[in-house]
Amino acid sequence: MEIMVVTSIVIVLISFAVPNILRSRVIGMETSALGNLRALNNACQLYLLNMKNYPESLADMTQPKVDPPYIDPELAGGTKQGYSFVYRLVASDHFTVNANPNAFGLLQGRFFFMDESGLVRARKGGSAGADDPVLF
Repeated sequence: MEIMVVTSIVIVLISFAVPNILRSRVIGMETSALGNLRALNNACQLYLLNMKNYPESLADMTQPKVDPPYIDPELAGGTKQGYSFVYRLVASDHFTVNANPNAFGLLQGRFFFMDESGLVRARKGGSAGADDPVLF
């Protein structure tokens, strides 16, 4: 009987802890994605200053195309810390970046969008775009 009481108490404690741990993981991945978006915006702006146009792809901002690189190779590959980054050169003076979570279900975070203005927009449950609310 005592073992059943202890087991039920442990199960109740775990049921409170697991959602908080999962939520913390999602928040951590979102924070990392926002930092990577800022890094991409800074890299694109520096690339524009040096090359007089925005890069055609993320790979253009790393070695061997440029030395020193503007971004790290992992980010240039388009996936980093639970998010996929999709860069599009729309025109010589306009680019967009979407950050989409790789996880599904409970671990899925928000979707982010950024353009050359540096404003980050967010949406829950689907790809973010220029019409979504500004996060910062």
